[in-house]
Amino acid sequence: MSDDGDGATDSELFWELIDELQLEDQRVEEGTIMGGRCVRVDGEFLALVDDKGSGMVVKLPAARVAALIAEGVGAPFAPAGRVFREWIAVGRSGSDRWPALLREGTDFVAPNPSG
Repeated sequence: MSDDGDGATDSELFWELIDELQLEDQRVEEGTIMGGRCVRVDGEFLALVDDKGSGMVVKLPAARVAALIAEGVGAPFAPAGRVFREWIAVGRSGSDRWPALLREGTDFVAPNPSG
């Protein structure tokens, strides 16, 4: 697991960001996916932290995922060899983008009807 120099792991950083996101949007909640912890918004999958070292995995529109991969921001997420078109893995080197990507993902998976 990566750390940011002060001892925080990817998982610790991710869940700190989720705590902040939950303060902004009460629909954000912890859930499970593929036998592990994840974050859901109104029951829809949003993100997880990959314990195999890929960093944060977040769900975004397929075209946005492709663009981010082309920019070198992240990599395709392919557990067991199956690529998920709407999921991108963004490693610790891109963790400065994690908060914005989580918010973008929230808007994608569960748009807030009140705007």
